[in-house]
Amino acid sequence: MTPPRTIVITGASSGIGLAAAEQFAARGDRVVLVGRDERRLAVAVERVRAAGRGTEPGHFQADFERLADVRALADHLLSTYPKIDVLANNAGMVAPSHRRTVDGHEATIQANHLGHFLLSTLLRERLRGGRIVNTSVRPGRNVRLDPDRLDRDGQRYRGIAAYQTSKAANVLFAMEAARRWPDILSLGLHPGLVRTDIGRDTALRFVFRYAPFLISPEKSARRLLRLATAPAGEFTNGALYGPGAPIRTDPRVFNADHAARLWETSDKAVAGPAT
Repeated sequence: MTPPRTIVITGASSGIGLAAAEQFAARGDRVVLVGRDERRLAVAVERVRAAGRGTEPGHFQADFERLADVRALADHLLSTYPKIDVLANNAGMVAPSHRRTVDGHEATIQANHLGHFLLSTLLRERLRGGRIVNTSVRPGRNVRLDPDRLDRDGQRYRGIAAYQTSKAANVLFAMEAARRWPDILSLGLHPGLVRTDIGRDTALRFVFRYAPFLISPEKSARRLLRLATAPAGEFTNGALYGPGAPIRTDPRVFNADHAARLWETSDKAVAGPAT
């Protein structure tokens, strides 16, 4: 009998992350839930336990706006799980106004990109032969990203633009991880327009909850499940996927040079306080 796989999911206390955790647990996988809110995480653990027919999921509370939390999470995972088969970098947020984290970075880029970049690099050896799935979005035509400068100026801050930049960074991270770590399948996930609470602190909460064209978290989670479970030969390492074939991205933004430069910028950003 094949032993259960170990699946780590960030942002697992609600939305796509929780729906995916339930689906993985129902398959018999060993699921580790990561969330930043203690109460919501506890509720999620109960739901995933039920989906897994009583199997106790792992869980860890971490706020990706604190890199110390990310390092503590990595230490916990490394000391607890001898192999990690799938790391789903799924946590995401939209900051309604400009603010800097305790680490000195703009909050959206840290929570959505830098925290996951750090976690992935810390778990790199444990992920050999496994997969990284990065929840992103289909890049818009007007997305802007300077790979050498991630922290936005507060005077020019717009929450949606910052969110789009962070999601573009997720796509570029998958591209460069595929080049640097060929023994790990690194993929980007376009989850679709999903009914979630990601914009709960902004006016977007009404769009993400009530717009008629949204798909359910459960349906979107099946996209994540496919990237994590289908034969590796079905995918192009480093590509962005929705429900089907790889999504074409603008080569003026999503190219090897930008991906490599973003990696170097991110590596410096998580090494110590921003300057």
